[in-house]
Amino acid sequence: MAAAAPRFAILDPAYTASVPRMQVISGAFDTLSHAMETYLGNSDRDNVSDDVALAIMKNTVANMRRLLEDPDDMQARGNLMWDSAMAENGILKVGRVTDFQAHQIEHQLGAYTDCNHGQGLAVIHPAYYRHIVKDAEEKFRRLGKEVFGVSTAQEAVEALADFIRACGLPTKLSQLKSREPVTPELLRKVADTCNLIESNPRKLSLSEVYEILMECR
Repeated sequence: MAAAAPRFAILDPAYTASVPRMQVISGAFDTLSHAMETYLGNSDRDNVSDDVALAIMKNTVANMRRLLEDPDDMQARGNLMWDSAMAENGILKVGRVTDFQAHQIEHQLGAYTDCNHGQGLAVIHPAYYRHIVKDAEEKFRRLGKEVFGVSTAQEAVEALADFIRACGLPTKLSQLKSREPVTPELLRKVADTCNLIESNPRKLSLSEVYEILMECR
């Protein structure tokens, strides 16, 4: 029996007003993560999906900043819902193979702990990107210029890390408030069972996944 799927959805940002602010920010970071990981996948040159993904990233960052300044900014909440829909509805994936390695790492972390998904992604992304930035310098450079107003690929990664801190999101696994202690032994299990993505910028090894997780402690 096929699973039921909606043909359309009406998104009302007013419903997000009853959600704790950090959960809204965590969800918005998941939106940003989807756009980034789609953008960093394999695509042909001058792919329109790249341009759309960059626009979604830029808009998500701008509206997260607005919401941090004013939690009652309903327009910002509405924009973030629209960004989320665009990041998830498949449009950004047209004409590419996506890179969802950070998501795969976080999903395994979530299998062994009870950490918040968006917050886990916030911890993992900068560490993962520091490992692969030289494998996709032009894409990171463009991301940095379009989304954060910086010039180099390395600056793009650090600008993302600074943005995460400015949002009040966790930057270390120890800040995730998991009831399951995040030990090196647990992280070894996470790494050893992680799904490895064979797409751009490059495929990691299980040992490198473990290195990334240990750098996140």
